[in-house]
Amino acid sequence: MPETTVLDSTMYHEEAGSGPAFVFLHGNPGSSRLWRNVLPALDLPARLLAPDLIGMGRSGKPDLPYRFADHARYLDAWFDRLGLDEVVLVGHDWGGSLAFDRAARHPDRVRGVAFLETIVRPMSWAELGEGPRARAEAMRGPQGEALVLDSDFFLDSAYTGGVLHPLAEADLDAYRAPYPTRKSRRPLLEWARSLPLDGEPADVAERVSGYGNWLATSDVPKLLLTFDSSPTLLIGPEQAEWCAAHLAALETEHCGPAGHHAPEDRPDAIASAITRWARRHALGGDPAR
Repeated sequence: MPETTVLDSTMYHEEAGSGPAFVFLHGNPGSSRLWRNVLPALDLPARLLAPDLIGMGRSGKPDLPYRFADHARYLDAWFDRLGLDEVVLVGHDWGGSLAFDRAARHPDRVRGVAFLETIVRPMSWAELGEGPRARAEAMRGPQGEALVLDSDFFLDSAYTGGVLHPLAEADLDAYRAPYPTRKSRRPLLEWARSLPLDGEPADVAERVSGYGNWLATSDVPKLLLTFDSSPTLLIGPEQAEWCAAHLAALETEHCGPAGHHAPEDRPDAIASAITRWARRHALGGDPAR
């Protein structure tokens, strides 16, 4: 699969099909592997691309702080190198945030945004349940380095506890492979510490607030995919209701039971929902197909 020179490094991506571009952005602690069962199930005449964010998966590992702005900068360069204009963005977790951020900064280059289990607005500590609050506190303190940098605990727990169907050891090994050392896991820790709570970290809270206006006012088609049956969900019923009330041009489709890393649990349902939405809006070809 293609590896593209981007700034001072390289970015890897999976690619299939031809036609209008659909770009699938993963979150933490994943890679383009997250979409491996979604892309083949899509029934669209489209060019499907799924990059590994910088420092993650099979992309290069330059010496960076790996803040939100770093990921956005390399992703912008990747879009430019591939000449990707008028794309449909599909994002999960931090990939959804990066999709919103890019759409807000380049509204003329985005035809639609589908998203799941991502950050749609700044949050507060008070909004977090007991479990998520304890996890966020652990990540931001010294314990976070031990949990993320010194072992595979953080990554393993994502694909055993953050899904309804824990992954087999071979699948876990594939997710672990890009992160064999403490240094290679640094992007995972930075993301884990980046959830904007009560305005901190300030740089991420500013980006999230910045794309909030675009979400509220843009007439670009948007699709929210929701799930149930898991305590790990980032967008539950209350958050989905908030989205319906505050996001413009939004459609919501429920895709059944899943954990936070829903493409591992419900790839076919996700692909079907995106296919139907894209056809309704003629985003990937003839809507009458």
